[in-house]
This record gives sequence, C-alpha cells and structure tokens, in this order.
Amino acid sequence: MKLGQGKLSRRRLLGGAAAASAALPVLHELIPHEGLHGGGAAAAAEPHMHGMGSNGGGAHAAHLGAVGTVDPRANGFDPQEILRDFDEGRIVNGVREWELVAEEKEIEVAPGVKYAAWAYNGRVPGPTLRAREGERLRIRFTNGSKHPHTIHFHGIHPSSQDGVAGLGAGNVEPGQSTTYEFVAEPFGLHLYHCHTMPLAEHIAKGLYGAFIIDPKNARPRADELVMVMNGFDTNFDRSNEVYAVNTVAFDYMHRPVRVKRGELVRIYLVNLLEFDPLNSFHIHANFFDYFPTGTRLEPRDFTDTVIQGQGERGVIELRFPYTGKYMFHAHVSEFAELGWMGFFEVEG
Repeated sequence: MKLGQGKLSRRRLLGGAAAASAALPVLHELIPHEGLHGGGAAAAAEPHMHGMGSNGGGAHAAHLGAVGTVDPRANGFDPQEILRDFDEGRIVNGVREWELVAEEKEIEVAPGVKYAAWAYNGRVPGPTLRAREGERLRIRFTNGSKHPHTIHFHGIHPSSQDGVAGLGAGNVEPGQSTTYEFVAEPFGLHLYHCHTMPLAEHIAKGLYGAFIIDPKNARPRADELVMVMNGFDTNFDRSNEVYAVNTVAFDYMHRPVRVKRGELVRIYLVNLLEFDPLNSFHIHANFFDYFPTGTRLEPRDFTDTVIQGQGERGVIELRFPYTGKYMFHAHVSEFAELGWMGFFEVEG
C-alpha cells in the first residue's frame, strides 16, 4: 500500500488487521488517517466481520471491529493481570521503595497492530504503585532508553522531586539514574508520567501509570480493579487510531472482567489518553458512586457515566445485584468501536 492510494478509516484498520498479517510489522507506518469525527464514506464502508465463537464475548467484539486476539505473552504483560496488580514496593529502613526503568519496546495494541512504545518496567501502563498516606517514598529511576526521560508524580512534594527539566535532577539522560523521594500525600488516586518535552509524545508513547495513596483509615474491603484509559497514535499524526483500557483494544470483550454478585467492586479509573481532550466511562444496567480524584471518602455522584479530562481520575464503587454479562465502554461511540469497550461477567 502506498500513501495516497485511497483512504483507510480507523475502524477498517482494526477490521482488516488480521487479514493483513503479512504486512503487520509496518502496518502502523502505512495507514493514512481519517480525522476523529471525519471518517466519511471510508468509515461507513466497514468490512464484514465473522463471529469468533463463544469465547466470552468474542462474537460481540468481532461484530464491533475486532478480528483475532492479542497474545499477552508476546507483549510481556496481560491486561487481565494489570487489573488487580498493585505494586507496594518494599520497605527499607522505614521507607517504601520501588525501582522503575524506562525502556523502548514494541507492543501489540490491537490484533495485528504493532506500536513502538516507551514503557516503565516493560509494560504499558507502568506498574500501579501503591502506598499509605504519610509514608516516606523512594523511587529509583533508571533510563534504559535512547531518549531523555523523567518521572513526574501527581501529589504534594518539593519542587526538586517534581521530575521536570530544570528542577532537581531534571531530565535523566540515557543510561543515567536518579532517585525521587517524598512523603505520600494527599491520599487518593493519582498518576505518574514522563515530563520530558515534547510532553504529549512522551506520554502518548506509554510512559505513565497509576499511583494510589490509601487513606490512613482504609477504605472498605472490595474487589479492586485498575483501569487506565489510553490510546495509540499508530501512524504518528497526533491523533489516535486505537483506544483501550489497559492498552489492548477489546481485550475485556474477549475475556470479560469476572466479579461476584453483591460484592463491592472498586475501580481506580485514570484517563491517560493523549490527543483527545476528554474520555469517559459508562456502565450498562447499573449505577455507581463516584469519588473524584479519590481525595474524599464521600461520593460526589451516583451515576452510570463519568467524563474525565486528560490526567483526571476518580474512584468508582458499585455492586452488581444480578448475575450476567454487563458491558462497559467509553460513551464516545468512536472510542468504543475502536477498542475501548468490555464486559463484566457477574457470577453468583
């Protein structure tokens, strides 16, 4: 395919990826791009999708544009594991410590769609760091990539620990290391990301993760899930072609998130989508309590849809009164059709 020989919409990129397997390594470099809301005739001309059997939502995913699945072993991380993977580091002389390494890594973000990512500890999103309010934290950061990087943590700390060029250690050059150290405050749901310019590129490439500070008086016991909303600009035009939660488009359609009927479910929802100003989360056939930024213990909303700007986040709490399969997705329809959708499988 040569640029200029017709146009291929973002939806057709996902639908045709499996058939184009021979060209997969360079697919993201060859696809011309339709604007976010300007798919036009090309977007309307979607290929016929064949069912994918009874593999926990696969037929639904195929109908909506996903053909095939992504093998988590090839990526080196699994969206199913990211959901419940909380990294509490280790305590050394009363300080909670982690080690993070930035590296360059090709990942598959949708069936047959490869992306040249930058990653913390080999995964996108990076590890979900978890601490307790008031603890002293120490993060040892090594830059194992070919580009300068930092780690900027949302929260309250001295400017020297802010991970910004010209302050403290500033940019960390390839092969170099630095250490960030500060007290965990305030409690809530935060995030971390690279703050090297150009900022949008360093975030969009995958250098980000969730950062949870638990209150001293712990929240009620729950089945806790981390959902980082993200997207991928696969043809480098500063607009996304693939959307997801925890990186792999449609993964939770093929493999629904399993929860228990009547059990409290707590979702740490973080919007780390670049190139689009807003993202959203909608649950079918249920409502939830919403705690913006998680810095208060009383919910602000009781709703079924929440909108988040870039870098915004919040805690969702809900119970499922009935068994069955319940969809969740972005309430921007194109985001959903391009990968940001999934199912909860509620078991008795």
